Amino acid sequence: MGAPLYREAGAPVADRVRDLLARMTLTEKVGQVNQRMYGWDAYERTSDGHRLTDAFRAEVAAFDGMGALYGLQRADPWSGVTFADGITAADAARVADSVQRHVMSSTRLGIPVLMVEEVPHGHQALDGTVLPVNLAVGATWDPELYEAAAAGTACELRARGGHVALVSALDLVRDPRWGRAEECFGEDPYLAARFTEALVRGMQGGDAVFAPDRAAVVLKHFAGQGATIGGRNSAATELGPRELHEIHLVAARAGVRAGAAGVMAAYNEYDGLPCAADRELLTGLLRERWGFTGLVMADGCALDRLVRLAGDPVAAGAMALDAGTDLSLWDGCFPRLAEAVERGLVSEHALDAAVARVLTLKFRLGLFERPYVDEDPDRAAPQAGLSERLARESVVLLSHDGTTLPLAHPSRIAVIGPNADSLPQQLGDYTAPQRPGTGLTVLDGLRAVAPPGTEVTYTRGCELVGDDRSGIADAVALAAGADVAVLVLGGSSAREADTRFDSNGAAVVASGAPAGMTCGEGVDLAGLGLPGGQLALLDAVSATGTPVVAVLVQGRPHAVPELSGRARAVLSAWYPGPWGGRAIADVLFGRAEPVGRLPVSVPRSAAQLPVFYNAKDHGYRGYVDQPATALYAFGHGLSYTTVEYGEPRLSRSKAPVGDPALTCTVTVTNTGARAVRETVQLYVRRLAGSSSWPRVRELRGFARIELAPGEEAEVVFVVEADTLVSLGRALEYVVEPGELLLETGPSSDRTSGALLTLTRS
Repeated sequence: MGAPLYREAGAPVADRVRDLLARMTLTEKVGQVNQRMYGWDAYERTSDGHRLTDAFRAEVAAFDGMGALYGLQRADPWSGVTFADGITAADAARVADSVQRHVMSSTRLGIPVLMVEEVPHGHQALDGTVLPVNLAVGATWDPELYEAAAAGTACELRARGGHVALVSALDLVRDPRWGRAEECFGEDPYLAARFTEALVRGMQGGDAVFAPDRAAVVLKHFAGQGATIGGRNSAATELGPRELHEIHLVAARAGVRAGAAGVMAAYNEYDGLPCAADRELLTGLLRERWGFTGLVMADGCALDRLVRLAGDPVAAGAMALDAGTDLSLWDGCFPRLAEAVERGLVSEHALDAAVARVLTLKFRLGLFERPYVDEDPDRAAPQAGLSERLARESVVLLSHDGTTLPLAHPSRIAVIGPNADSLPQQLGDYTAPQRPGTGLTVLDGLRAVAPPGTEVTYTRGCELVGDDRSGIADAVALAAGADVAVLVLGGSSAREADTRFDSNGAAVVASGAPAGMTCGEGVDLAGLGLPGGQLALLDAVSATGTPVVAVLVQGRPHAVPELSGRARAVLSAWYPGPWGGRAIADVLFGRAEPVGRLPVSVPRSAAQLPVFYNAKDHGYRGYVDQPATALYAFGHGLSYTTVEYGEPRLSRSKAPVGDPALTCTVTVTNTGARAVRETVQLYVRRLAGSSSWPRVRELRGFARIELAPGEEAEVVFVVEADTLVSLGRALEYVVEPGELLLETGPSSDRTSGALLTLTRS
């Protein structure tokens, strides 16, 4: 008798799935949709290496298999994993293989387990390459560069035995008070969609069967989580269907079209239902309308939150499964799905559909043929170069007096501030511990890049949070004797060993006591200003008369009107990752041009929120006590030269809605003395419409060009139906007749437009 069909490598995946599914018991099926174990509980370190725990063996035995194992290699203060007891790069493949070997050899059907890992900005594991956070990535406006970094991360992940990457991509920064703003590519759906596509292409490649150096992507979070009320984590939303589709589903739709293997259902409610229980969202929209065939994973412990709706864990699991959730995460509901089926709360057919999607991904990853790691040292090489390049291209020059930067030949530089010499504070949330000697702080970077003979001095000046001013006198003395003061301010998402955590790993921070964290999951702010100590430091240092260059290391756009008039130049470096210190120094000294552009609007204060650039304009005036506009607009970013834009020119000024193809051309000239990489932006603004709100400016294209001093270039945007679509009354994308402006410029608040009339024929 030959091998069963599901073991035949050449057979179609669908046939293999059907054959395997037909052989499975109800218990085995339930095991395949469960991911309830924390991976760091599956092993323990011994004097001889690592051994699998009894808890892991019992979990496998309970369901005669294991669907997925989350975070085998995760390391951070929540998991408690450090270099003392965790899995390093040298150990990773061996430990992952031992897990896989046990699952396959000790179960009846020998189904391999999915190894699921957090990959928020690089693999969250010991020795994993850390990238800048997503908000920094969005500031590069360079999806191609991010695609290369994502491909490198996938190589690292697979070389260590990981298969599935959980990556934030779908949330938008609609309220910068939200602590998870750093995990977003920005506030704009078009920009987020382009980076989401790049992520999927880079991580997964383009084939139906994953290559050995490519990983499956689960996109987080579906859907609308960035619109939670008050910027509070996991809160409900007040979205209507139009805003959900126009803003919060655009990146998800792009990711699905690019072939993403999965999406993660968000914590938030939409129209009264948590996303993991929303059948219309997960089945009606995602599967039936969009044709998505991948898997839907629940967020951590999210299904347990459904008990208050369903009445008990069994009914809660049935509710989520029936809605379209395929794979659980740490909850106590999905383990009881067999009981739900036996009680008639959900059909076994629904369970089979979820199991089939999990099995399909395992076959696509080639796990039945190649369950163990194909160790290749070259393939696992760290991607530090790409991380540093992303950091360098993410730096945004917000303001500049035109003379202070780039730094010429200062004899003495005073480096001051709580973010100047702290590697953890420039890494962001969801980051593993770093080996000593890894990376460069801003202070390190300036010392490494400064010309010979330059003296670089340092003092902290103040604490990151609070109002302590005890170090300001030393900072004033240091600044007074320097040619320039580089003041490094901002926030931090660095978790500490004594940080308290919720059951899902979110930080628990007492109100009014930030404990060193001002950003990250669970760390939401009511105000967006810098803490009192930092503002006092700014005042004192600027009062010395020494030119001040302010560098903001941050995971959200802080409101910083106080910097105007006090700092000669202001840069946002976001959380730039381990090598961000050198990247920042390169920009300050002019070894690299500032090419970053804002992926978010920077508010004047939290009181004026929301300030996202594509808000619907009702024609009302701003506030009496302050403008309603952003301090720095979406798309803004200066360079060390001057650039002029001509008026946009259309290849035709009228076009039928059935064939709206045309071109929009703009002439861009470098009128300064330094080379520049300019990000030319295309916006569409409808002047009248029947279903879409008129006069809203929407990003619909961008192009990066490099210009030598005095050089002129024509940038040509191909304008097609996808560029001009709007959401119709039936929530379908259509090209409507009417008048539009096609606008080009360097930012959303500095555009010139050309009129286009779309006709019915």
